[in-house]
Amino acid sequence: MIRYGVRCLAFFCLTAVGGLACAAGPAVTDPAKAGPDFAAQGEYVCEFERDGEKRKMGVQVIALGKGQFEAVAYTGGLPGDGWTRDDEKHSFKGQMKEGTVVFEGNDGGRGELKDGVIKVVNSGGETRLEIKKVERKSPTLGMKPPSGAVVLFDGKSVDAWRGGKIVDEKYLAVGTTSKEEFQDFTLHLEFQTPFMAEARGQARGNSGMYLQNRYEVQILDSFGLEGLDNECGGIYQIAKPIVNMCYPPLSWQTYDVEMTGARFDADGKKTSPAKVTIKLNGVVIHDKLELKNKTPGGADTEYPGKGPLFLQNHGDPVRFRNIWVVSK
Repeated sequence: MIRYGVRCLAFFCLTAVGGLACAAGPAVTDPAKAGPDFAAQGEYVCEFERDGEKRKMGVQVIALGKGQFEAVAYTGGLPGDGWTRDDEKHSFKGQMKEGTVVFEGNDGGRGELKDGVIKVVNSGGETRLEIKKVERKSPTLGMKPPSGAVVLFDGKSVDAWRGGKIVDEKYLAVGTTSKEEFQDFTLHLEFQTPFMAEARGQARGNSGMYLQNRYEVQILDSFGLEGLDNECGGIYQIAKPIVNMCYPPLSWQTYDVEMTGARFDADGKKTSPAKVTIKLNGVVIHDKLELKNKTPGGADTEYPGKGPLFLQNHGDPVRFRNIWVVSK
C-alpha cells in the first residue's frame, strides 16, 4: 500500500464543468463509436495509508471533447461510496497527449492517465499513487417487475404510451406520456444519457422524468458536477439531491421512486403535499421529501387524483428501458 495524502493530489486549479448550456456537438449512443476520450472518462478508485490508517480516494474523469478533460478527486471514496458533501474534493484539468491524459500540476507534479490507471507522479518523476478505473452498476439494474406491477415498457411495445417510439429496436425514446395514471406508487425506470463531450450544462443529455406529469426529476449528464436542483437527480426548482449519484454517460442508470400523491379536500384545496423518496443508482437522493408545489413544464397546475408519467424531450437522444409501476 502506498502511503499518500489527499493534499498531494490537490495541485490543480478549481474549475467548473457545469453552468450555462453551449454548443452541443455530436451525441453518441454507441460506446463502440465513442472514441478514446470516452475510454478515458469514468470513475477511478484507490486505497492508501495515511497516519497509519487505510483510506480511500475516488476520482471522476469527465471528457470535455477534443482531448480536454476535467477530473474531480474525492476524499473518502466516490460519491455514494464514502464521500459526502461535507468531505473535501478537488478539481483539475487535463489534456490527452499521444494517448495519455496528462494533468500538469503547479508544483511540477503531474497525473498521467493511460490504460485505465491514473499515475500521480511528483516533480522528481516518482510515482506516488496509482488510481484504477472501476465501473459501478446500480444494484437495481434489471430489476424485474413484481406481481401486480403495471409494465409500461419492456422493450417490445409502446402500447402503454401516447406518442411512444422505439429506438435501436428495443429502447423507448423521449417525448412520451404514459396512458395509465397513478397516485400512490412505486416506480422503477432505467435510463441512459448520450455521450456529448463537447456540450455543457443543460445541453448535455437533457431529459426529465415527470411524476404525475407535475413534478420533474431531472435527467441530465451531470457526471462529476456539483449536484444541483437542475442537474441529474434534482427536482427542478425544489430540491437538489443529497449526493450526486450520476454515473458517466452511456452507463445504464436507475431511478427507484416511492411516491404518495398530494391530497385535496372536497373543494379542491390541497390538504397535504406530495411526498417522494427517490434512489438514483441505488442510493437515496431524496428522503421523504415534501413537494409543496409543481415544477415548471408538465401539467399547468396540481389537481386532485392521479397523473401520468411523462418523459420529456429536450432534443437529446436519452433512452429508456425496463419501466414499471406498482400502485399502492
